[in-house]
Amino acid sequence: MGFSNLGFSIWVIFFCSFSLSRDVVDASHHVFSHLQSVQASSVTERYRTGYHFQPPKNWINDPNGPMYYNGIYHLFYQYNPKGAVWGNIVWAHSVSTDLINWTPLDPAIYPSKPFDTNGCWSGSATILPGNRPAILYTGIDPSNRQVQNVAYPKNISDPMLREWIKPDYNPLMAPINGINSSSFRDPTTAWHGPDGRWRVIIGSKKRRRGMAILYRSKDFVHWMKAKHPLHSSKNTGMWECPDLYPVSKSGRNGLDPSANGKGIKHVLKVSLDDKKFEYYTIGHYTFQTDRYVPDDTSADNSTGLRYDYGKFYASKTFYDSGMKRRVLWGWMNESDSTISDITKGWAGIQCIPRQVWLDSNGRQLVQWPIKEVESLRQYKVQFQNRVLANGDLFEVKKITAAEADIMVDFHLGSLDKADTFDPTWTDPQLLCNQKGANVPGSIGPFGLLVMASSGLEEYSAVFFRIFKGQHKPVVLMCSDQSRSTLQPDVDKTTYGGFVDVDIEDGKLSLRSLIDHSVIESFGALGRTCITARVYPTIAIGNKVHLYVFNLGTETVKISNLKAWSMGKAKIN
Repeated sequence: MGFSNLGFSIWVIFFCSFSLSRDVVDASHHVFSHLQSVQASSVTERYRTGYHFQPPKNWINDPNGPMYYNGIYHLFYQYNPKGAVWGNIVWAHSVSTDLINWTPLDPAIYPSKPFDTNGCWSGSATILPGNRPAILYTGIDPSNRQVQNVAYPKNISDPMLREWIKPDYNPLMAPINGINSSSFRDPTTAWHGPDGRWRVIIGSKKRRRGMAILYRSKDFVHWMKAKHPLHSSKNTGMWECPDLYPVSKSGRNGLDPSANGKGIKHVLKVSLDDKKFEYYTIGHYTFQTDRYVPDDTSADNSTGLRYDYGKFYASKTFYDSGMKRRVLWGWMNESDSTISDITKGWAGIQCIPRQVWLDSNGRQLVQWPIKEVESLRQYKVQFQNRVLANGDLFEVKKITAAEADIMVDFHLGSLDKADTFDPTWTDPQLLCNQKGANVPGSIGPFGLLVMASSGLEEYSAVFFRIFKGQHKPVVLMCSDQSRSTLQPDVDKTTYGGFVDVDIEDGKLSLRSLIDHSVIESFGALGRTCITARVYPTIAIGNKVHLYVFNLGTETVKISNLKAWSMGKAKIN
C-alpha cells in the first residue's frame, strides 16, 4: 500500500473508531484499540531527531529501569512494536557505553505469563548483593489488576543482559486490603535499610489523595505492605512513576539509592496522572519511621517544583556508579495529532540524559545535559560583548540551526526600571501566555528565536523577563510556541517557570539543545528547564534560522555566546 493510500485508510479507521475509543484512558494514555497495530509502510523523517533517543519507528513512552552495569548503560522503555499509538506494550531494550549512542536489542520483557498477560508496564532496576540486577515492573493480570513482578537476567555473564526470566512466584505485590487495583503501579528502584530489609514504593491513590505505598522485604521475594504510605498529599490524584533518591547537600556527586545520614537530603518526585506533568519536593527520609517529610521551601502539590515545565513526563533517575552521578531520563510525547503520528509512523522520544544535583541554596535541584552530549559538537561560532537594544534581532549564522547546541550569557544593566511584579501572578505558564514573546516590556522579553523561518512566519521563542519584586527581582522564563508552525492541528502551548536565582550581579544564562522537533532549554545554568515539541512547515532542514533578540526597552548585553552544529548520534 502506498503512503498516500495508507494515509487515507488511517483517516477512515480513525474516524470510525474515534467515537468509540477517544475518551478511554488507560495508564495515562488515550486508547485507540483499532489503531494500535496500524503501521505506515514508510517512516517520515521530517521531524525525526538527530541526537535524541528514539527507535526507528512506532510508539514509545516511559523510560524504564535505566541502569549502569559492568561498564554498560541499559535503557528499557515502553514500546509498541506494532504501531504509532499506545498499545501492545513491551519493554524495549538498548545498550550504550556513553548514554548518547545506542545499540538496540530484542525486547527484554513482554507479556508471557498469567501475571502480565495483559501488559508489562513501567518499573525500575535494582542492583542486588552479588552484583545481580533485578527489574521490578507492573504487570496486568487476567483480571486487569495491576500487580508488581520481578525479572532477572537469564545469563548473568552476558554483558548485554539480553534475556530476562520471570519467576513463577510472581506477583510479589498485589492490590489487596483496599488498594485500588487500577491505581497501583510503577515500582521504584529498591533501597536497603540498616535493618537488612529492602524497601520499595508503588504509585497509588485513595480517592483524590495521591500516595506512595511502601513495601518491605528481607529477601526480595516476600514483601509486606507497611501500615502507612511513605508519603501522600491531598487533592493530587494518582501518583505515577514515583522516584525517591538521596542527594548530597554539598557537591554534584550522586549517591547510591541506599545512602542516608548526615549531609544528605532526599528527593521525592511524582508524575501526576490528572495533570500530565510532574512535581518534586526536597525533604528528609527517616529509615526508623519509613516516613518522608518535605521541607517547607516549596509546595507539596501540583504548584510545586518541576524538573521541567514543558513537554516532559514519566521521568526516572538512576545512580551512575561509573561516573558517580545521578542521571535523569524523561519522556517527551508528541504535540501533533494522533493521525499525524500514525501517518509519519512514529511517536515519542526521550530527553537528553541530565545530571541532577542539589542546588547550593538547598531549595531546588539543578539539571544539566550530561557532558557526553558535547562529543557531538562540530562547527563552532562564538562572539562576545554585543549589545542588544530594543527591537534588535541578531542572527547566529554558519551553524546547522536545526541541529544545534547554543549557550548565551546575558548581562543586564540596572534593574531599577524593571516592570513591577504583581503578587497575584502565581502561575508562570499563565503569565507567559499573557506576556508572550511579542509583548514589549522593560527588561525583556530577551532570549532566543529558534526553529525560525527567514521571514519569521514560524519560530519558537525561549526568553526571560525580569520584574521588580517586593524583596528581590523576579525572573520569569518562557518557551512560546504560539508561532512555531503554520499547521492548525498542533498543540502550541506556551510554557513557563519562575527561576530561583540571584541576579543582583546582572548575570543570567540560557542554553538550548535544538533538534528538529524538540527544544530543550536550561535557564540559569539548569535551575529552570523547559522542553517543547515543534513541527514547522517552512523552518525545516537548511531553511531553519537561529536568532538572539531583545524586545525590552532596556538594553541587554550578550557577554558571551557559543553555538555548535551538532552531529548525529548512532541510535538504534
